[in-house]
Amino acid sequence: MAFLRVLPLFASTALILAMVPGQGMAMVLRQTMMGGARAGYLSVAGNALGLLIWGSLSALGLSVVFAHSPTAYNVLKYLGVTYLGALALLTLWSLRKGVGAFDPTGAAKVRPLAAIRLGLFTNLTNVKACVFAVAFIPQFVPAHWSLATGIILLTCVQACVSLAWYLSFVLLIDRTATWIARPQVRLWLTALSASGLATLAGALAVSPPR
Repeated sequence: MAFLRVLPLFASTALILAMVPGQGMAMVLRQTMMGGARAGYLSVAGNALGLLIWGSLSALGLSVVFAHSPTAYNVLKYLGVTYLGALALLTLWSLRKGVGAFDPTGAAKVRPLAAIRLGLFTNLTNVKACVFAVAFIPQFVPAHWSLATGIILLTCVQACVSLAWYLSFVLLIDRTATWIARPQVRLWLTALSASGLATLAGALAVSPPR
């Protein structure tokens, strides 16, 4: 029952994370606009696979570390808050350039394995995905649960939520590519990214200790 109680809140948080424009969204945007919906869908699959890998690494490592050092849990939590807050400020600063941080130009990977690898590599090199896996997800695991088991289950939920959002995003891009390519839209996406990152940082900061 405890797991079912936290599930809606976690799924909502995972959706917010997926919707915050960033490295992953920029990659999907470019893939779809330059290579078509199929390239976008394949890259989204690679991105979801990356989430599962981050979650598995988090479960294997954190379950051992935090079992012996509750202090390490809180240290990692506030490092995550600091990183997300700094990233939000840097994203806002990028608005001074006048074009935003999302550039849809460039080559796309359209071959199936190449597109999947691009999505996977983009996620595995995305610090935001790492922070969520090691600092956010453990906060939602019920206290009486095995930390490793809880992280794995919640990671699967996150991957499904992210997959659903990005599949919808690819469909939207495919139908409104000209509109999304406008500089004004890129500015809007950049501002939304900064506000979303700040929201995630605040939510993590006020989350109760495990």
